[in-house]
Amino acid sequence: MKMKVWIAACLIAASGALPATGEERQGRPKLVVGIVVDQMRWDYLYRYEDRYSKAGFKRLLSEGFSCENTLLNYIPTYTAIGHASIYTGSVPAIHGIAGNDFIVQATGKSLYCTRDEQVKSVGTPKGDVPAGKMSPRNLQASTITDELELATNFRSKVVGVALKDRGSILPAGHAADAAYWFDGESGRWITSSWYRETLPAWLEEYNRSRPAEKYLSLDWNTLYPIETYLQSTPDDNPYEESFTDNVPPCFPVKTSELVKKLGPGLVRATPHGTTMTLDVARLAVKHEAMGEDDITDFLAVSLSSPDYIGHQFGPNSVKVEDAYLRLDKDLGDFLAFLDKSVGKGNYLVFLTADHAGAHNGQFLLDHGIPAGNWKESETRAALNRHLEGRFGKEKLVLSLSNYQVSFNRAALDESIDRDALRAATVAFLEQVEGVARVVEMDKVSSATLPAVIRERIINGYNSALSGDIQIIMKPAWYSDRDRRGATHGTWNPHDSHVPLLWMGWGIRHGRSNTEVYLTDIAPTVAALLRVQMPNGCIGKPIVDVLK
Repeated sequence: MKMKVWIAACLIAASGALPATGEERQGRPKLVVGIVVDQMRWDYLYRYEDRYSKAGFKRLLSEGFSCENTLLNYIPTYTAIGHASIYTGSVPAIHGIAGNDFIVQATGKSLYCTRDEQVKSVGTPKGDVPAGKMSPRNLQASTITDELELATNFRSKVVGVALKDRGSILPAGHAADAAYWFDGESGRWITSSWYRETLPAWLEEYNRSRPAEKYLSLDWNTLYPIETYLQSTPDDNPYEESFTDNVPPCFPVKTSELVKKLGPGLVRATPHGTTMTLDVARLAVKHEAMGEDDITDFLAVSLSSPDYIGHQFGPNSVKVEDAYLRLDKDLGDFLAFLDKSVGKGNYLVFLTADHAGAHNGQFLLDHGIPAGNWKESETRAALNRHLEGRFGKEKLVLSLSNYQVSFNRAALDESIDRDALRAATVAFLEQVEGVARVVEMDKVSSATLPAVIRERIINGYNSALSGDIQIIMKPAWYSDRDRRGATHGTWNPHDSHVPLLWMGWGIRHGRSNTEVYLTDIAPTVAALLRVQMPNGCIGKPIVDVLK
């Protein structure tokens, strides 16, 4: 044995070659972990930085690479589109996920992004319920996870985990081994027959422990003394939505009592939802033996609770600040778990967000900053009355959802001039308070709009699934948002500027303010793994992050 080592050393010396490092020898990491923090604004990296530990966000920043100017290059900016765009490297115009819900223009029917009546629920105690009738069937492009499966002849293991079905399914892709999501009614983690016919034994065992109820029994109080939360408004304020009527949403939040009325789904709007999601992610790595051989596996994790918390309380809430301090702790624990189970340097991780989020409108107004609430339903009713008076037919507009006008095509007979109908609609909507611009989709390329907005409209427009007219709101104006909570969905930086952190295998340390896009993530992973980019990809590898 010693002679073989000596001969090998002589051959290396003679050739001038150096021994291969782990990365050179292996060619790919053992495991890729994609983490999407639902509704995480980029500035949260620094807003709470002085309270973060060295093990979570600070570790990603200190050991990895931060793309500081990562933007969404399409509208609308919603959860399903974000997850689809991250993993396909594409946009709604191509990948076909045009919203969380969208109108199929040919039929006028609304379709939920992952709804699939052809599959069955798996793991739901009440049988084949809607919560499990989900799949990636509506996603029209391959994902980077699909491409990894193809590149390894389906020997890679790909698993998606999220509280939201769309946050698990769309990243996992079409060829995944599994995707698991949370059923709020039963408090169980479930899947669908697209992936498997039964839940794995390890997940059944986890479900039997009733994890949601277990975490909710702990209540929710601040991680640190509440008077030290200097980045937030006072806990008792008029900008936040209560869990139940007549109960102010103030700390401590008695989730142990609220669960009796609201059920286990309550866990989604607490930091416990993040902890529980990472529990399942760890179990998947352990029991599916992910990262244990030289065939690269992929774990796609989406942390949905920050979105629920952000919607209910808004960016300036103590609840949001506490949620991110707890997320930082959970993230540090999860990275330490990967170090131990897969090995530091053997895995690649990226962390980003599907979209960001705006401040509460009333909060902005109270501080002298312009904002407003667009009454979508009232506008649609008034628009339909106006068009009926002009064209003699009622309910010509089906929907204004996703800030787009979807016409009732079944009602559009030959007596109605389509060009005149669109022109009348544009003229009406341009007079509505809060509306900045209204543009016909087939005239976007010649519209007098800033180029950045024009490109995002084009990227977000899918002729089969998007409305005929795009509505652009004034900054901080939103559809049917009342004075409590917060939301997202527009082109503006408060909705479209997200973090993008890389760490581990193949990643150099640093940061850059070069403008990159959500669609650049998949081709960057493809470059690192030396696999083909997804088949609808329009993004480019971010070369700055590569060693």
